[in-house]
Amino acid sequence: MKKYIIQYKPFLIFLLKFFLSYVFLTVLYQFYLNSFDDSLLEVDSITKIVGVQTQQTIEFFQYNSHLEPHPKQNSMMLFVEEKFVARVVEGCNAISVIILFIAFVIAFKGNWKKTVLFISVGSVLIYLLNVIRIALIAIALYQYPQHEHLLHGVIFPLFIYGVVFLLWVVWVNKFSVYAIQKKD
Repeated sequence: MKKYIIQYKPFLIFLLKFFLSYVFLTVLYQFYLNSFDDSLLEVDSITKIVGVQTQQTIEFFQYNSHLEPHPKQNSMMLFVEEKFVARVVEGCNAISVIILFIAFVIAFKGNWKKTVLFISVGSVLIYLLNVIRIALIAIALYQYPQHEHLLHGVIFPLFIYGVVFLLWVVWVNKFSVYAIQKKD
């Protein structure tokens, strides 16, 4: 058993760092979410900001759009051209995706300055692309409501997770300790 632990030590350290950073960030995020009262249908601040920025992005694409609080759920109703197209819920704000991204980068260590910079730039990129993604989903649902499952369930999740995967590939191959060792 000791032989395998020694042999797979780098992988085990990666898993431990990933798991601990993921759990730590998720617990912090959960504390944040718990500060909002579900019984009052409160929507967390980050989700509200994402909703407003999505609405503004839709208007940038020359469609009328507005948000209304959902009367029965802690979410916001998103309208395009006065047609209700989607609910903006906590899961739409990409924070859980950003947490996953950060945990991977931390686990696949690199120079601390590059790590902080890459996490910052990558998180902002994921956030911005997510707002654009939601706006495009809303416009697509307005134009093609019959394709809701394909748009919301397949194409657009593939887009956001594809971006995260590409960021991970860039991190591992260009900035991590592994990439630096590979150059030598």
